[in-house]
Amino acid sequence: TFPNHHPDPTVAENVEELIEKVKELKADVGIAFDGDVDRIGAIDDEGNIIWGDRLLILFARSILKAVPGATIIGEVKCSRTLFEDIAKRGGNPVMWRTGHSLIKAAMKEHHAEVAGEMSGHMFFQNRWYGFDDAIYSGARLLEIIANSDISLSEMLADVPEMYSTPETRIDTTEATKFQVVEKARDYFKDDLGLNVNTIDGARIEWADGWGLLRASNTSPVLVMRAEAETPERCEEIRDLIMNKVNELQS
Repeated sequence: TFPNHHPDPTVAENVEELIEKVKELKADVGIAFDGDVDRIGAIDDEGNIIWGDRLLILFARSILKAVPGATIIGEVKCSRTLFEDIAKRGGNPVMWRTGHSLIKAAMKEHHAEVAGEMSGHMFFQNRWYGFDDAIYSGARLLEIIANSDISLSEMLADVPEMYSTPETRIDTTEATKFQVVEKARDYFKDDLGLNVNTIDGARIEWADGWGLLRASNTSPVLVMRAEAETPERCEEIRDLIMNKVNELQS
């Protein structure tokens, strides 16, 4: 049973007590698992949540020291800073579709050392078997901390600060969800001339940010997320996509 809160470490309110305990004990790290222990959440020494893409940065940096040029997979919802950090350190970043089975298949295809999702699924092929075991992921995080002479928060201090929206879910219908994404993709790519990654829906790239629109794999819902260098720009990108979706659905 889970009497205190739902066991989802990617929801901020579910780790409030863990954050308080990390601060109380002046702990080096706090680790949270979901109900079946295949997803991990982490809190740094200052009580900040380490979201999935930033956690993958830590794992990627560690692996690239041992396996130069390694391929590392992040899902389409991950921050641009993840892919830039991997490339800067000589790795081969691959952006892939969201989904447990899709990520595992991509790891075999690309011979990736590690892959991760915003949801906290971390898949280690490096020194492991290529599946998402959050206890093992937690052990790898502890290994990184134990082998470093700086704190967890200091390790990520050089990652540029970006601002992102929460994942927004927009109700639609099964019959139209893919059509809306395709029409939005064509508008931003062909009409506006923007770079659009179509690996999973439409990830629209601007110089100072990006926005994602994709159809849910499991329900009649569109999923939208935006990220940018400033909060204001983040909201602008979000509004550009939302307005287009509303127009297409009206």
